[in-house]
Amino acid sequence: MGYRVVETDTVEPLPDRPCELRRIGAEAGAETFALNYFRAAPGEQVPLMYHSHTEQQEGFYVLSGTLFVDTPEETFEVPASGLFVADSESPHRAHNPADATDPVELLAIGAPAVSGDAQRFDPDDE
Repeated sequence: MGYRVVETDTVEPLPDRPCELRRIGAEAGAETFALNYFRAAPGEQVPLMYHSHTEQQEGFYVLSGTLFVDTPEETFEVPASGLFVADSESPHRAHNPADATDPVELLAIGAPAVSGDAQRFDPDDE
């Protein structure tokens, strides 16, 4: 058996990101899924780029604020306590618009926990 408690505030944010990112799942030793905490101020993007994953299914659970997720078909507004899920091969870009009044806080959950499967997506190529 194995158990761990991670205090999110004690996990150092990653440098050089478009918003605050704390890899809390890695800190807890999670091996089969990725779990990340994000805090994006107005005008900040959550991922590094508009992207899709080749293998990973990704979910964004909004803790506070409103998350906006662009897809090739539409932009989704995800309120606090809402969940947005992108299947593998489904392009998306999560962000907090510049005209927002509050930051957005969310948990990003991805499975399987693979690294390097994100592929840049350019909506202008569609």
